[in-house]
Amino acid sequence: MDVKGKRILIVGCGPGSPDHLTPAARQAAEKADVLVGAAHLLALFPAAKAERFAVSGEIDALLDEIAARCSRGRVAVLVTGDPGLYSLARPVLSRFGREMCEVIPGISSVQVAFARLGLSWHDAVVVSAHARPIAWESRFGEAGKIAVLAGGEASGGRIAELVERIGERRSLFGCENLTLPGERVRPLDPAELARWRPDGKVIVLILKEEVLS
Repeated sequence: MDVKGKRILIVGCGPGSPDHLTPAARQAAEKADVLVGAAHLLALFPAAKAERFAVSGEIDALLDEIAARCSRGRVAVLVTGDPGLYSLARPVLSRFGREMCEVIPGISSVQVAFARLGLSWHDAVVVSAHARPIAWESRFGEAGKIAVLAGGEASGGRIAELVERIGERRSLFGCENLTLPGERVRPLDPAELARWRPDGKVIVLILKEEVLS
């Protein structure tokens, strides 16, 4: 891993289990002077001797903290899953530029969800229902596979709206806390989506019938 000259390492930490943390991610943490991330991500690197800074919900304040620390040493910004999927990587790269950042890919929960069902995911549409309703796109009606990053009280209703808009019958699977002790992968009834309050991190797969045949 060549990180020479890069002051900020954006490190994909996988879906949560230490077993799914890549050697490259561990090496990045060992080379860093500061680890920045959520508490559960910081806990994945108990042996790292770097300073630790726990992430709050305020992105601009966090970016300011990273700026202050990267002037004094190498900062590893820890993100869940893979940095390329709805992660903190985007605002970090926007603020500091690619010339300052090295991106270390990780295993995403989307990869794990499809693997649990024995399916490929190269042709899947990936969207998020975390922060806002899912804006309709014509490709949703055509897609054989849709993966929705979910979690929080409103996400079930947002996914229900998407399924209703698609119209055609789909098979639904809820994949909760993947790779963690409470992991559960189960079929979902469309009727339960609107009132569903998922516990923890969730991927919902929306699949055409022929995908499973």
